Amino acid sequence: MHASLTEHARCLYDDEYQDAPGCGGDHHEQYFVEELTFADADSIVAMLRDLSPRVVEGRLPVWVRNLAYRLAILQRPDDPVLMREAADSLYLHGPVWDDVAADLRRRADVLDPAGAVVGSSR
Repeated sequence: MHASLTEHARCLYDDEYQDAPGCGGDHHEQYFVEELTFADADSIVAMLRDLSPRVVEGRLPVWVRNLAYRLAILQRPDDPVLMREAADSLYLHGPVWDDVAADLRRRADVLDPAGAVVGSSR
């Protein structure tokens, strides 16, 4: 059993910033996705920030990162910082997600105009 969502992700996907714990558990992606699906926003955000402190780095698969941000935003629909992080992550993965990223950034800017990037083309 893993002590946290972050530890489970680290065991499954490894971590470029610290060694994965030697837990000896049976690591099936399905079990991790189940845990992620029912995790609270704090646990999800902690995992994202621990395993990918800089959006362009980290070993979480893109689909896991996208799903994690989506689940966290559903639980924190008024969190402009989280929306901007999710948008930044989406912009990295090609134009297919640019409309979703732009919408997240617009929603974040409505909630927190002071946090908007001045002169941003997004």
